[in-house]
Order: sequence, then C-alpha cells, then structure tokens
Amino acid sequence: MAGALGYHFTDPDRGARLCFHLKPGSYETAGLIEVLEQVKMFYRGEQVVLVWDGLSAHWSRAMRAWVAEQDWLTLERLPACAPELNPVELLWSSLKKRELANLAGDHLADVADATEQGIHRINANPRLPWSFLAHTGLTIRPPHPPNLRKDQ
Repeated sequence: MAGALGYHFTDPDRGARLCFHLKPGSYETAGLIEVLEQVKMFYRGEQVVLVWDGLSAHWSRAMRAWVAEQDWLTLERLPACAPELNPVELLWSSLKKRELANLAGDHLADVADATEQGIHRINANPRLPWSFLAHTGLTIRPPHPPNLRKDQ
C-alpha cells in the first residue's frame, strides 16, 4: 500500500485529503511514478509539496529525473529514522488497529476491502486526517486546522 495525506494550505476549509494505492508486490520507482500520476489527477494539477521518507525508490535517479520534469510537484525529505514526523504512519497504525487487526484474508482482495473500509472510516471523520497531520508536530498552515480546537 502507498498512501498520501495532504491538505490545501491556501484553502484549509477544504479539509485534509487522503489518497492511497494498493498493488501486489512491493513498490519500486516505476510503480511509485504511477501512484504520483494518480496524485496529480487527484489534486487536478494543483501545486503539491510531497514530504517523503528515505525509501530508496523515493529518491532513485529515475524518480529524481521524473520529478524534475513535473512543474506541479516538489519533494521534501523527512529526516532518517523519524516515523513520528510522517502522518501516513499514523494512518497505517489506525488501519492496523481496527480494520486489519487479526485479519487473515485468503486473498489480497480481502486486505484491499478491509483497507478501503478503513479509509472510508477515516475520511468520514474530518478531524481524524487533520489529527494525523497535527500529531507530527510539523508546522502546518493554518496552525490550527478549521476542524480542530486550538487546545487540541
């Protein structure tokens, strides 16, 4: 699974947005470029800053060359060994504790269905995606997302 969690800092009232992709096997550079093409469609050509961890496929020569040709995408790198700064790690944790807990599916489709149910659960609660972003402690603008109280 690959996931992205973002928001529109110029229009925070639109809320946080979550997108994910599922495929058999692992993600290599070409597969991640396909995911980014979908992210581009998801954000309809808007400017996107993507904060990624240090996975080698995220920073391969082929990925860097592809990104250099994209006028809509800027990549930033998370520090090494800092999963607490990655809001998608909180997304995976939420899915693993609920929909994927003790799941012993016979097929990848079983995992995909459970994951999709979890994504719908998370998206149905507008506070939850914001909380994943806010929990990282990274600066987000506005400093207090519209659906969270200032004391949270």
